Amino acid sequence: MRQLNYNHLLYFHTVATEGSISAAAKALHITPQTISGQIKLLEESLGHELFIKVGRGLVLSDTGHIVKSYSDDIFSTGAALKHHLQQAPTNRSQFLRVGIVDSIPKLIASRLLGDSISNQSDTPIKLNCVEGNLEALLADLAIHKLDLILSDRPIPSGLHVKAFNHELGASNISFFAPPKWSRKLTAGFPQSLATVPLLLPNTSSALRRSLDQWFDEIGIEPDIIAEFDDSALMKTFGDMALGVYPAPEVIAGDIALTHHSRSIGTADGVQENYLVISPHRRDRHPMVRRITAAGRSLLTR
Repeated sequence: MRQLNYNHLLYFHTVATEGSISAAAKALHITPQTISGQIKLLEESLGHELFIKVGRGLVLSDTGHIVKSYSDDIFSTGAALKHHLQQAPTNRSQFLRVGIVDSIPKLIASRLLGDSISNQSDTPIKLNCVEGNLEALLADLAIHKLDLILSDRPIPSGLHVKAFNHELGASNISFFAPPKWSRKLTAGFPQSLATVPLLLPNTSSALRRSLDQWFDEIGIEPDIIAEFDDSALMKTFGDMALGVYPAPEVIAGDIALTHHSRSIGTADGVQENYLVISPHRRDRHPMVRRITAAGRSLLTR
C-alpha cells in the first residue's frame, strides 16, 4: 500500500460527512470530477472500495466506515490544533485545560487547582475547567482538547486511550449533619444513620457502591430520600437540613464553613481515591507537576 495522501483523505471525509460528491464539491469549492478522481486514487492506494452505489447515491462500504472513523479523529485533532493556536494569548500567560470528573467534590477540585495556581512565580497560568463523565473527558484528552483530568477512578480497562494515571492519594469518607442533629447522631454513630434521611451519590458512582457495601456490613438499611450526580448539590440539600450526606474527611473544615454541617463519624474502610490523568507517563506540563504535588500534600496530611 502506497503512503496515504491526506488531501485524498480530506476529499473522502468531506463526501462522507456532507453525504454526496456534489455537496462536498460545494464545500471544498472544487469540481465534482476532481473529487471523484481523488477518491478513486485513495481507493487504489488502500486497496478497498470506500463507497458503494445505491440507486443514484453513495453509501459507505464496511471499509469506508472504518476509514471514516479514523478520519474523524484526524481532522478533529487538526481542528482542535487550529482553534488552540488561534485562541492562544499574545502575552506570556498559558492556558491549562482541565477536565473534572463530575463526581469529584467541588471543594476537592478547587483546593487542588486553587493551591496550584496561587503564588505563581513563573509564567502565569489561566485555567479552563470542563466538567463531565470520565469517558467523555478521556475522549477530549485523546484529541488534545484537554491537558489533564482530575478523576476519582482510573482509566477503565476497556478503553483504548493513550493516557496515564498519576495517583494523588485518598481520603476517608465521613458523614455530615446539620448542627442541630450532630450531637445525637455522633453519640450513636454509625447505627444512628438508620434514624435519619440520607442524601447519597447516585448508584453509578464508585463511592456509592462502597457505601452500599458498608451499609450491608454494619446491618443498616438506609432511608435514602435523594441521590445526586453533583456532590455540591448534595451538600446544598444538606445545608437546608434535609438529610445527612457523605463527603471526604479531608475537607471537613471547608464543609463546616461553607455548608454549615458537622462530621458525625467516619465510615470505616470507605475511601475516595483521586488521580490526575494525563497523556504522558511523566508529567511534562509544569502545572501538572504542581497539581500533583498539591494533591499529594493535601491528601497525606
